[in-house]
Amino acid sequence: MTTAPVRLDKWLWAARFFKTRALAVEAIGKNRVDVNGQPAKPSRDLRVGDQLSLREPGLPPRTVQVLGLSEIRGPAPVAQTLYTETAESLAAREAAREARRQGIEPAQAIEHGRPTKRDRRQLADWNRWSASADE
Repeated sequence: MTTAPVRLDKWLWAARFFKTRALAVEAIGKNRVDVNGQPAKPSRDLRVGDQLSLREPGLPPRTVQVLGLSEIRGPAPVAQTLYTETAESLAAREAAREARRQGIEPAQAIEHGRPTKRDRRQLADWNRWSASADE
């Protein structure tokens, strides 16, 4: 860990939020990352104590506090010591996880759409035995 400021994209990669720096830059470019409540650029210098908000589509925002700085991507246990997630963020993610678990099966919610194998067999059966106007 270093004490000098570290670029935002390097830190996100080193803390294992993104698999590559390119993915981190892409997320920052899409305004999915805020530093201390303000939109950031990939070259923004991070310091210990900064608060990051990370948004992923379909998930609640993840808010983390920067505890350490590193430009080197190390093992996951070391990366987890670079930040701590806020209690509100953990509660929101747990609530979203529970809501997904309690939700209905998407296939059960579909009333129309592509027929299932069983539906296709019933349609074929009905077409085979129905009288046609040509006969």
